[in-house]
Amino acid sequence: QVQLVESGGGSVQAGGSLRLSCANSGRPIDIYCMGWFRQAPGKEREGVASINIDGNINYLDSVKGRFTISKDNAEHTLYLQMNSLKPEDTAMYHCAADLDYCHSSPYPVGDYWGQGTQVTVSS
Repeated sequence: QVQLVESGGGSVQAGGSLRLSCANSGRPIDIYCMGWFRQAPGKEREGVASINIDGNINYLDSVKGRFTISKDNAEHTLYLQMNSLKPEDTAMYHCAADLDYCHSSPYPVGDYWGQGTQVTVSS
């Protein structure tokens, strides 16, 4: 059973960094397309970054060059390194996974979701 648990959110000032983690309860993640999504109050959810089962990586244009998605298959964990954070990055961040390739390439549809971790960036 897939159980995604995010951590690493918090409050930082603009220009700061955070690293989000998404652990799959000790189960393998190399058989899943995985991605990070965010949703700010009053806004629609948007895909931030994804990594497909073949290793292809995709980023939202506004985070390119600042965010890096990666995964550690041995640790069964997905990461999102966020640098040069901006107030507009403030949102609840969720990780999601699809078994096998992304069902809505380049992002997962979200067969499985984590509970989310809050990121708040102050100016």
